[in-house]
Amino acid sequence: MNSVTLASRAHQVERQLDKLQAKTAKVGVIGLGYVGLPLSLLFSEAGVAIQGFDIDTAKVSQLEEGKSYIFRIPPTEIEMARSQGFRATTDFSKISEQDAIIVCVPTPLTDHRDPDLSFIERTAESIAPWLRRGQLVVLESTTYPGTTEEVLIPILNAGSPEGLCAYEDGMDPDGDVFFVAFSPEREDPGNNTVARRDIPKVIGGHGAHAGRLASALYNNIFAKTVSVSSTQAAEMTKLLENIYRCVNIALVNELKMLSHRMGIDIWEVIDAAATKPFGFQPFYPGPGLGGHCIPIDPFYLSWKAREWNFHTRFIELAGEINEGMPRYVVQSVANALNSHRKSINGSRILVLGMAYKKDIDDLRESPSLEIIEMLQDEKAIVEYNDPYFAKVGRGRHYDLGMTCTPLDRIGEFDCVVIATDHSDYDYASIVKNAQLVVDSRNATRGIESSKIVHC
Repeated sequence: MNSVTLASRAHQVERQLDKLQAKTAKVGVIGLGYVGLPLSLLFSEAGVAIQGFDIDTAKVSQLEEGKSYIFRIPPTEIEMARSQGFRATTDFSKISEQDAIIVCVPTPLTDHRDPDLSFIERTAESIAPWLRRGQLVVLESTTYPGTTEEVLIPILNAGSPEGLCAYEDGMDPDGDVFFVAFSPEREDPGNNTVARRDIPKVIGGHGAHAGRLASALYNNIFAKTVSVSSTQAAEMTKLLENIYRCVNIALVNELKMLSHRMGIDIWEVIDAAATKPFGFQPFYPGPGLGGHCIPIDPFYLSWKAREWNFHTRFIELAGEINEGMPRYVVQSVANALNSHRKSINGSRILVLGMAYKKDIDDLRESPSLEIIEMLQDEKAIVEYNDPYFAKVGRGRHYDLGMTCTPLDRIGEFDCVVIATDHSDYDYASIVKNAQLVVDSRNATRGIESSKIVHC
């Protein structure tokens, strides 16, 4: 190797740092869903050249036409990003053109509630042949501690061009290496109180240089980055955040069921407890957990814990309580109908809200889906209304094939179930026109009516 070639290879970390800090680096985001698309737009707003990748040709086509498929992201944001150079593609060969690659793909559970890493594995296989020296690969998909080192890196190493491998401490950072880090996403759909850039970004590098590069990348768009010692620590950080919520939601769900038997308003109790200025944070009960994170992520750690012969009792008990809440809602509907001398079998029931939480267009793991299927299993005639979903077809774990029922037909139903408390709903009008209302979200608080049953 001649001296010119040696010189061109030297200090590649510093060169990459300079490009990232100057916002001249090209960044690719793989997976343009509820995490990847907002992240791409954030980079684009900051003046970073973004190339989006997705295997869904429909999504790519819509983005290339300046359209949006996520309600909270208006087409104007897509058009603005495109004017700044944002493009979407299904062509993974363009990976070779990027200086940094961020992977934002789903990590669901299998039917046996084991981690399904197939999206990460297939993505790694797709990008490996196009990797080059000095590139940074960051995984954002929530997963168990060890995934980056045990799953992602071996696939990238095996499929990358000959001689190229992931950097580790002790290796020559100016050699034939690429860099890998893990930085968990912290998206909160529907949250308009905290700007995305003000949510601190946790970063764990596979080696010190990878951590430096990842911090430089995310410093372009986040007000604060938080570096931890390893990819495993970053992976565990995300799980702790979600398990914390899962366990506390399970606690209030259990207390809600007890409080109803005792004739106590659990919402009043939570509000009163929340006045304590220390040692308490309010969590709120509901019809079950939804979204990608809280219903799924705790089971990733439970699964991994078995490898260490460790039984995560809190996590599994919390999961058991939360998973039982849709059944509790259905039983409450049956009891409410029974008090009106009606059987759930043959009753017409309207479910309000399909999204997993208010004011978003996200169906992932929504308890409403399970509630509808359980009501149908009880031979009820079920319809739904949701201002964010004109149709609900088929998904990974459901196949409903339903269309949105207008609210002006609400009086035709034997029971209305409030499953998601969208702000669009006029709850006073709903109660006035409905025959019976089963409220799982405390959406009717302050409305006095014998028609309302809280659950």
